[in-house]
Amino acid sequence: MASFPDFVNENEIDKAKFIGELLAPVAPFDQKSGRETWTVAFAPDGSYFAWSQGHRIVRLIPWSKCMSNFSVRKEEWLNGAGPRRLSRQGSDGAQVPGEPREHTIDCGDIVWGLAFGSSVPERQSRCVNIEWHRFKFGQDQLLLATGLNNSRIKIWDVYTGKLLLNLMDHTDIVRDLTFAPDGSLILVSASRDKTLRVWDLKDDGNMMKVLRGHQNWVYCSAFSPDSSVLCSVGAGKAVFLWDMDKYTLIRKLEGHHNDVVSCEFSSDGALLATASYDTRVIVWDPHTATILLELGHLFPPPSPIFAGGANDRWVRSVAFCHDGRHIASITDDRLVRFWSIDEKSPQAVASLTNGLCCAFSTNGSVLAAGSRDGGVHFWECPRSVASLQHLCRMTLRRVLSTQKVYALSIPQCMQDYLAYRSF
Repeated sequence: MASFPDFVNENEIDKAKFIGELLAPVAPFDQKSGRETWTVAFAPDGSYFAWSQGHRIVRLIPWSKCMSNFSVRKEEWLNGAGPRRLSRQGSDGAQVPGEPREHTIDCGDIVWGLAFGSSVPERQSRCVNIEWHRFKFGQDQLLLATGLNNSRIKIWDVYTGKLLLNLMDHTDIVRDLTFAPDGSLILVSASRDKTLRVWDLKDDGNMMKVLRGHQNWVYCSAFSPDSSVLCSVGAGKAVFLWDMDKYTLIRKLEGHHNDVVSCEFSSDGALLATASYDTRVIVWDPHTATILLELGHLFPPPSPIFAGGANDRWVRSVAFCHDGRHIASITDDRLVRFWSIDEKSPQAVASLTNGLCCAFSTNGSVLAAGSRDGGVHFWECPRSVASLQHLCRMTLRRVLSTQKVYALSIPQCMQDYLAYRSF
């Protein structure tokens, strides 16, 4: 069994540039379970990086501080993620001035999920009958949600490190968290209790809806860029798409042969990547439930009966770069792979032992990957100039579904390109 197809010379694949790492502190109990970095996250405005370094602890670090210590050219990250002075409004209405500060947060239990949420005042709470709220979130409010082993969700003020809310409706481990990207502070939690729960943090954390349909653990969920669709994945080969205006199931995507553990939309919403223990990342058209691309990690690929078991190539995590052209995957074969959406073989690889999760920085220049030892490793993303055609495609696909693309009065070759049928 090989990590690359026969037509690929692995010696010719680029080696991703390693730029630095963050190590968890050594503790007397580090040999016990609970030291894993199950999740890493970047703030939407590029100001902070957070990771669960194991043993209940979450570290919040100004991203500019990380980058100033890494071996990366500053011009590659200043655009959209550089240092800035803050003048933020806290949840109590007071100004929080000065540079971003580092925080170490003890969450009280093992941390499985992390998510940043930012507030936009004009996105009001959906609960219109509430006249009084405990928290009033300002324009520049930044929150961190943590999903815990004891089934609770804790919400923290990023700028002060203060605990704001403690949400307690789940009955098992909260495996993943995701905020709607529209600034509404709608939070979705995925749990081993087989449910997804929708919370309105502008309504003091009111639990709005329970999404039921998964027959087994739910591992991960992700919003589309316009916040209208939620993807959720879990045990039992399940990939679900939900309408987040009506809170109803749109469709299930069929194609994986083992647990699906990670998912993410492209920045234009036209593509959806899902990662599975069946050794594959599948890139879907979420509008038509069509498989557009399969990224394999084992060759020859296992038959469905063998893909359903242990195979040393379980894909643990997938991340979509904000340029809409690159995907990263973390696999049990000790490799990080960087893919281009128009190729079936990796564009670059890097070594990582016991990798568990990954995420791209806000401007897409850096990939962060967490591992079982509680640390985080960072690589530069392969860089290339996007074509004007691709930039136009992404602009159009932010507002046009696949069905609307094929309704345009343009040649079919252009329709296929816009629909990612030809790259």
